[in-house]
Amino acid sequence: MRDLLAGDPLLLPDPETTMRAGGQLAAALGAARGEGWRGPALVHLRGPLGSGKTTLVRGMLRALGYRGPVRSPTYTLIEPYTLGAVEICHCDLYRLAAPEELDYLGIRDCFRDGAWCLIEWPERGRGRLPPADLELDFGFHPEGRLLRVRGASREGRRMLAARPRSSPGG
Repeated sequence: MRDLLAGDPLLLPDPETTMRAGGQLAAALGAARGEGWRGPALVHLRGPLGSGKTTLVRGMLRALGYRGPVRSPTYTLIEPYTLGAVEICHCDLYRLAAPEELDYLGIRDCFRDGAWCLIEWPERGRGRLPPADLELDFGFHPEGRLLRVRGASREGRRMLAARPRSSPGG
């Protein structure tokens, strides 16, 4: 199977492969941290309902050693996780009625140095969210899901360049 972060769409035939892809993404973010990048890592996850966004986040958290339940924060909007030195904010903005609502949720606290901000439905927070470092676009395919990863900032491109080389399928 091709490298998750190579730029071409990647076929994710099942949830297990999607979780392995999340593990690979966590390794890329960790490698960038190891090279001295300290700002917040903003990852935008876009795609229709059921396309694998939360499953990929679950794979990231599992790769970092988290064993508890990982649910979509559809109702809580923000789920924080602290895993050693890594702070993660998993946000789901699907239920947001207006971007201004973010001002009352405390989402700015997620954008501190060293934090990983994983934001589902970022288009619902347009104008209130910082630009993404990585953009993940999910879609459907007859054999599963498709995922495309793009470095959207200088730091995001650096993450992709620093990543360990392995495939989600193996």
